[in-house]
Amino acid sequence: MLYGAQPARRRDAQRNRTAILMAACEVMTSQQPVVGMPEIARRAGIGQATLYRHFPDRVALAGAVIAYLIERLESCVAAGLEQPATFRKALDAILQVQVTMRPLVQLTRRLDSATRGRYLRRVITVLDGPLRRAQEDGRVRADLVPDDLVLLFGMVEGVVESAPTAGEAVIAAGRSIDLALDGVFRPVSAPSEASLRIGKL
Repeated sequence: MLYGAQPARRRDAQRNRTAILMAACEVMTSQQPVVGMPEIARRAGIGQATLYRHFPDRVALAGAVIAYLIERLESCVAAGLEQPATFRKALDAILQVQVTMRPLVQLTRRLDSATRGRYLRRVITVLDGPLRRAQEDGRVRADLVPDDLVLLFGMVEGVVESAPTAGEAVIAAGRSIDLALDGVFRPVSAPSEASLRIGKL
């Protein structure tokens, strides 16, 4: 019994961590003005003490949510790496996270600059292969480089933050995304495929 107890505890801890991250995604997508740790614990089906054992505060939880979403993005991109449409779908998914998860974006600013930079580099790295594949297929302008995407992310974040309400932010950001992507992508005859989902949004 003693030999089997520790692996069982680790499995329980992993299940709890996954439940917390999924619940946090739901709360951060609900546009509530404050990300409440008690609400996340309730949605995850655990006690607050368990939540705080995994994440001592909202900033630590935000960092884990970002890493979780990036891991989902990496898995989705890896599954469709050879498809020219993957870059567009991945970019759409990232921009939608910026728009729909405003609380997460706000908490991200409280992370230290080194951590924020590390997450940004991971995102740019995962987009690099799909970008080159889309360029080879003629779907994306040839002079676009991965670092240009940082400018696009910054533009969308600025639009979202300047909007007075969450609803207006979605409308304004959607318009800015459409305009920006018109300058990035070339029209193709094939119909658009279903959007890529990297989180429970």
